[in-house]
Amino acid sequence: MITPQEIVENIIAAADYDDCVVIVNEDTSANLRWANNTLTTNGVLANRSVTVIAFVNTAAGMAAGSITRTDVPAAQSNEVAAAAKAAALAAGKAEDAAPLLTNVVAGDWNAPHFPTGPAVFSKVAPDLGAMFIAAARDGIELFGYAEHTHATSWIGSKGGIRVREDQPAGRVEMTGKSHNRTRSTWEGRATRDFSDLSMAEIDAAIRQRLDWQGNKIDLPAGKYDAVLPSGAVGDLITYMVWSAAGKDAFEGQSVFSDKKGGTRIGEKFSNVALNLYSDPTYQGLESTAHIEAAASSTFASVFDNGHVISKFELMKNGVLQNLINTRASAKQMGADFVPISDNIIMSVDGATASEAELIKSVKHGLLITCLWYIRMVDPVTLLLTGLTRDGVYLIKDGEVVGAVNNFRWNESPVELLSRIIAATPTQITQLREWGDYVDRTAMPAVLFKDFNMSTVSQAS
Repeated sequence: MITPQEIVENIIAAADYDDCVVIVNEDTSANLRWANNTLTTNGVLANRSVTVIAFVNTAAGMAAGSITRTDVPAAQSNEVAAAAKAAALAAGKAEDAAPLLTNVVAGDWNAPHFPTGPAVFSKVAPDLGAMFIAAARDGIELFGYAEHTHATSWIGSKGGIRVREDQPAGRVEMTGKSHNRTRSTWEGRATRDFSDLSMAEIDAAIRQRLDWQGNKIDLPAGKYDAVLPSGAVGDLITYMVWSAAGKDAFEGQSVFSDKKGGTRIGEKFSNVALNLYSDPTYQGLESTAHIEAAASSTFASVFDNGHVISKFELMKNGVLQNLINTRASAKQMGADFVPISDNIIMSVDGATASEAELIKSVKHGLLITCLWYIRMVDPVTLLLTGLTRDGVYLIKDGEVVGAVNNFRWNESPVELLSRIIAATPTQITQLREWGDYVDRTAMPAVLFKDFNMSTVSQAS
């Protein structure tokens, strides 16, 4: 098979127009899947994709267009280069046009993709087997999977971009059921290479929550002080970050738009010293340090491919510092261009409590372990709705006393930032709702005041 580097060079050589960016992605993934305490499948998958972006100077201005293929043999280089050119001409002048970067070099360009494989599970597989035996003995059924992915990208251009990035990521997601499946809970962990993963911790969390579900309590809808573990916090905050495009805010289309015009940069949103940022060097969540954009959107521009990424601060000490921009939208706003990386981190200065201590501080409230089916209700306020799943628990006088019915909830994560009672230190976490899309997140567990459970749900 032709190498990724050869694909880049062949297509660039065939591109008879102003500039051409070629992005080759290769990834391998290894997985284990189980159901009812039995390993069901395992295997390794490999994927390749090739995106060709043509930049063509026309009478109206610079046009850009892209095409994506699963692979490009050498004999098809001229064909795909021409197809990208046709796509650019059909698209016309690009509104996000900016000078293309030149001579950006990073990473070991000539090295091959380093595939992952089953050996990555060598530490956790024996523990998983022991967990199955103990679960079967105790009347617990375990379902779930472990997955590890290693992704490599090569970004090359006629103008001299030669950037290579490598990103590993892993996770375990497990559902535990007991008592003829009348009880159900979920636990997830994120990891870079499985060396730091403890199956015993996952087992203990599942067993604790199944025990709590032995006492069933009906509660009405209403506003409750609520402890959310780091993963549930991450599901809410991720949606907020996805709503933080500078162009949308500047044009009055988002929660970060100022009613008087412009954006809300400089406004304080949190009642605590909260920091929300991304950083490609964050330990354990290292991510790509150069922009890779196969298509343009309000969050990314094909014209910015190869640009260096450093720390991006969305909020600092609770104050909105930046919004997510392309070079073109940053210029439109009169703002500095600070690109966001491929991770999301939130921290609260001075937070020292454990999740158990958050629970102990609640006189009457809820522990909400999972949020799902999250949807937008109102982009102006970022009001979201969703359901609870796999365990909502009543806290009374600092103790979890049982499981309650599920709810539909309505909350804005932007509003929640102003109702933080306490938080834990930040930890790397696994999202439940958005885990298929975001695999590098670190969040605290948080105790929120008056979390709005709008109606009782019959979902189970």
